[in-house]
Amino acid sequence: MKVLLKTILPPVVVLFAGMFIAEIVIRAFGIADYLLPRPTAVLRVIVEDHAELSASLWTTTKAALICFGASAIVGILVALLLSTSRLVQRAFYPYPVFFQTVPIIAIAPLLVIWFGAGLNSVATCAFIVSVFPVIANALTGLLSTDPALRDMFRLYNASAIAALWKLKLPSALPNIVTGLRIAAGLAVIGTIVGEFVAGLLDENPGLGILVVEAKKIGRTDLVFAAVLTASLLGLLMLTAVNLFGWLMLRRWHASEQ
Repeated sequence: MKVLLKTILPPVVVLFAGMFIAEIVIRAFGIADYLLPRPTAVLRVIVEDHAELSASLWTTTKAALICFGASAIVGILVALLLSTSRLVQRAFYPYPVFFQTVPIIAIAPLLVIWFGAGLNSVATCAFIVSVFPVIANALTGLLSTDPALRDMFRLYNASAIAALWKLKLPSALPNIVTGLRIAAGLAVIGTIVGEFVAGLLDENPGLGILVVEAKKIGRTDLVFAAVLTASLLGLLMLTAVNLFGWLMLRRWHASEQ
């Protein structure tokens, strides 16, 4: 409990202090609500419109989790393939780098044409955004295996599968967790961007659509509430990845001790 309080209490105190200061400043300068809503107004919207926000949150969460799971699986598999030889890296690694540099907002309309407006387009958009950090970090970890340990496995005639499972993957695990941490946040960002363009053919629009619709009618307080809800989703996904990393690394890696 003491460790939990030491971890959670400082950022919570800073959050409430920032909200208190923002409330005073907005009231003191008379800033209009449509420009910058007061924190109390945003909290009131969260309470009063919690049903709409919860429905939108669930819609966005489904797409974010689908793309994050696909990014983790595909990213690690691609990194394993690229780590097999330098020739394979030179031949294929430039393509993930290329897709990472293409602005997702520019190709999102194409995804709508190919997959139609809905969950498929949104999840694909988020997948493109979040898969590269997993590939890059996992590949770095796989290529950073201690050469002396690799030589020892060869000396004992260990099979490629044994070397991969007992040496390369454990050695790369800290890097993989780092890639997953980055992908968790990007999955939510990619989902929101995908919803801006592709939307969701669902009775409950996602948080991205809620932001667009609230902006159209001048509900800045609802915009802030939706953005805050999306941020909390990203924070929860990051917390889950951190918990996974702690469980996997706490007994042997300095980063989690």
